[in-house]
Amino acid sequence: MAKFKKIDTINIIRSTGIVPVFYNSDVELTKQVVKACYDGGIRAFEFTNRGDGAHRVFKDVIAYVRKECPDMAFGTGTILDAPTAVIYMQLGADFLVSPCLSEEVVTVANRRGVPYSPGCGTVTEIVRAMELGCDLVKVFPAGTVGGPAFVKNILAPLPWAMVMATGAVEPTEENLKAWAASGVTAVGMGSKLFPKEKLAAGDWQGIAGLCTKCLDWFSR
Repeated sequence: MAKFKKIDTINIIRSTGIVPVFYNSDVELTKQVVKACYDGGIRAFEFTNRGDGAHRVFKDVIAYVRKECPDMAFGTGTILDAPTAVIYMQLGADFLVSPCLSEEVVTVANRRGVPYSPGCGTVTEIVRAMELGCDLVKVFPAGTVGGPAFVKNILAPLPWAMVMATGAVEPTEENLKAWAASGVTAVGMGSKLFPKEKLAAGDWQGIAGLCTKCLDWFSR
């Protein structure tokens, strides 16, 4: 089961602001990536369900996270259906994320008290997700639907909404300050936070340092 209560997980995501999004079939490499992020100040991490047997990687990594990164909310993304959601919740996922809104996932996540952030690209989708009980809604693909300006505009009539933008988020001062100014609750950031050369070289200190810089740039 999840380590944290629903409200606590949401508060962790809100306070850290940046949620790394990562998948690799190599368990040991993934452990090192998560630990580097943790050492850099990150307290929420999304492991994406994208490869065959991804849940087996998740099982090993979350056991490591519980021991070595005790304050981290560790969740999983690319959850498209209820059976997959149940698998990851049984393995202890603290939160679930999708690229789309799946009402069957909402049902099982709410039943277990696990935060679910569905991907939405319109105001109608965002409002529907909130009606169903999704407290933190993911705007995706954030860059394609309008970037920071889109988020700023939807928060004008929906100031109570909590939005996590994923897509077109980059580890640069200009980009992260623009997202922070839009009013987002958090941003999800993928491969650009993990340069291939740093992964290949095992430069975990470099990744940790980049995370620290990003948190500083995003500070709201």
